Amino acid sequence: MKKLYGVIVALLVAAMLIPACAPKAPDCTKADVFCVGMVTDVGKIDDKSFNQSTWEGVKLAESELGAHVQYIETTDAKDYAKNIATFADAGYDVIVTVGFALGEATYAAAATYPKVYFVGVDQFQAWQYDDDATNDRANVAGLVFPEDQAGFLVGALAAQMTKTGKLGGVFGTDVVPPVWRFGEGYRAGALYIDPNIEMFIVYHSDVGFDKTFTDPEWGAATANSMIDKGADVIFGGGGKTGNGAVIAAAQRGVYAIGVDTDQYYTLPEAAPRLLSSALKLLTPGTFDLIKLAKDGAFPSGNYLGKGGYAPYHDLEKEVPAEVKAKMEEINTALLDGSLQTGVSPVKP
Repeated sequence: MKKLYGVIVALLVAAMLIPACAPKAPDCTKADVFCVGMVTDVGKIDDKSFNQSTWEGVKLAESELGAHVQYIETTDAKDYAKNIATFADAGYDVIVTVGFALGEATYAAAATYPKVYFVGVDQFQAWQYDDDATNDRANVAGLVFPEDQAGFLVGALAAQMTKTGKLGGVFGTDVVPPVWRFGEGYRAGALYIDPNIEMFIVYHSDVGFDKTFTDPEWGAATANSMIDKGADVIFGGGGKTGNGAVIAAAQRGVYAIGVDTDQYYTLPEAAPRLLSSALKLLTPGTFDLIKLAKDGAFPSGNYLGKGGYAPYHDLEKEVPAEVKAKMEEINTALLDGSLQTGVSPVKP
């Protein structure tokens, strides 16, 4: 018993010593320490979509540039400024804020912390195009994407693959311009292929920002309602809300289309029925801007990332050769500007 007691005491002492031996957090105020912080909107870091893909870009800065990286998950919109300031006050070199809703807080923080570089993902910088130089923020870059083109592509794909002539789209709030562009791009692409196609498109604009992207139950219920009406392709866009729609579609055996990243890899439960995903190349876009900041070549204003559509993966053999050729033709035309989506930047 005495021997056992001695072992327990030794283990307790060792446990007490572990924190004292743990490495200290780097001092981000030092010139030779490069620190990158990321602040999410009210969605989670592991949303298998927007936040997660952006965080992977930040993590690339850790592995490729030797950066010290950290994130803060926002749980309440009123904490945007506080969360950004947490990193800025600690001397972080670059702060990545994720989502349209953080745009105002990011712009304000750039004025307060002029020596910090800010990457605003999905935050269009309107000041770049006005004549008022007092609005300019040399330390802010908005990472924006051609969501309408990505949506157009998967809409055209869906219209070519449907057997019923009915398509569904389940999205977060249309108050957020990128979400609007995804949804209306999807509509435009489908109508480009078949002007008579029937579409069910619903935006979750009946709730606040704290709920619109984090409601997979609503997403699933909405998708199931569309499937009950005959839709055999469902596009889900908007964090966990969109994920709910994508997973529900896959469970019902219809085609599902993901968003932001190639969700074949992030939603394994939907992968067997995932036809494609409307892509915003968030990971490389985020990393590129962080690297430019580190290299002293930061591009203020708007920085256009790349979009596209994901491979067909398990459904490769179900997609006819003529459909694949048409998709390549449309993608080329969108890239060279000979084909326009006709989608407005924001909801009229």
